[in-house]
Amino acid sequence: MDALEIMSNLDKVMPYYQPIFSADEHKIIGYEVLGRYIENGQVISLGDFFHDGDTPDDYRCEVEDVILQKALDAFTNSKKEEMLFINRHAAGLVEDYGESFLAILDTYMDKGLKYEQIVLEISEGDYSKSLDNILRYYKTLGIRLAVDHIGEVDGDIRHFAGSSPDILKVSLRALRKDAGDQSYKNIVYSLSMFARKLGASLLFETVEAEYQLQYAWKNGGRYYQGFYLAKPSPSFAEPDQLKEMLREKCSRFITYEKKALSSVYALADKIETELTSIIARSKSAQKEKLLEEIARHFDEMCFRLYICDENGFELTPNYFKKEGKWIFQPEYLDKNWSWRPYFLENIVRMNKNGGGLISDLYNDIETGETIRTFSCPINDHEYLFFDIPYEYLYDQEGLLY
Repeated sequence: MDALEIMSNLDKVMPYYQPIFSADEHKIIGYEVLGRYIENGQVISLGDFFHDGDTPDDYRCEVEDVILQKALDAFTNSKKEEMLFINRHAAGLVEDYGESFLAILDTYMDKGLKYEQIVLEISEGDYSKSLDNILRYYKTLGIRLAVDHIGEVDGDIRHFAGSSPDILKVSLRALRKDAGDQSYKNIVYSLSMFARKLGASLLFETVEAEYQLQYAWKNGGRYYQGFYLAKPSPSFAEPDQLKEMLREKCSRFITYEKKALSSVYALADKIETELTSIIARSKSAQKEKLLEEIARHFDEMCFRLYICDENGFELTPNYFKKEGKWIFQPEYLDKNWSWRPYFLENIVRMNKNGGGLISDLYNDIETGETIRTFSCPINDHEYLFFDIPYEYLYDQEGLLY
């Protein structure tokens, strides 16, 4: 749509509201304000207008202000208690040091609006150094900050760390393209860890199917948004409209997760029980002979074995299954793995608990396939590592979840 046509018909520019649901209360906690252009009964998204690089900044700012004022009129007239998520282009905020945005908000304070109800959304790729002080000042007033389009554009979420964002918005669009993409899942896991370190909450958007909702729930999503839950609407949806549905689905997710975890722990118990017997029979055997004995017993379940000391130094070569045949890889002898995440923590846990551990899913550095690793002590100072291939995990219920 032509930008001049929009600017000439600002009365046709309207806010629509897409609900945002919470995982802890199973109700709507806020509404994202989205721009729409209404003509002859047709509702047209203004997304292209806002994201088009050719749209002049002053046009974009004026339309943003029109949408904001109309949204705040409706919000305060409805006496809403939830939050209002407002998208602003960073250039417009920097232009006047964020004053015009605050001036609009201030005109609604007498009508009951609170700064704490406002969530300012800034795109990750929209960052500029001059934005930092503005965002910090907004935060002192109680305005919350959400960083949008994480990982979708050429940006760096670390730029926002100093502004202490309250919410990180993660799109599930990539998951819709390939539900089995482990690389994407690893990125989301990293983002969840980053959010935890920042003290921010994860909001998963573009939730368009139940499996995406389940994925968001499993990966630490506190808030959910998407067509599967509710489409943008010209009016505010009732906060409790999906409470029972979300509660029921959450209960099913919990049941499934418990079942999957039980499968993982059952596998760990099975491996440990059988290993205990093999290790007891082979106490006097050389370490390489012990690996050979374990490989014979677990041929279908394992593709790599090695033994480390408590500091992570390999005491054996890797015993690796290549094209169906087991071979020793002497180049791994005396390599150190203490730099790996959780390695030393897991050694301490095994010492404390006296038993084995099974890892979460991860991509193996050498093979690139999705695997799990089982580890267990074989005596007071030596630890066996047992890598389980994707092929085996795929055939077992709950082990790839």
